[in-house]
Amino acid sequence: MANLKITLVRSLNSCKKNQIATAKALGLHKINSVTTQPDNGATRGKIKTIAHLIKVEEV
Repeated sequence: MANLKITLVRSLNSCKKNQIATAKALGLHKINSVTTQPDNGATRGKIKTIAHLIKVEEV
């Protein structure tokens, strides 16, 4: 199974509460923090919610 490398590239300031909660659920706290998540439907849904704040790469 493939994994996704997710990097937070924009600040969470002035974001909606659900977007902040989604970033925290993915393990992203500060700008340039990186996490590796499995490539599944749940992760893809979270990515879609905060797509304008992150950079995604396949690992």
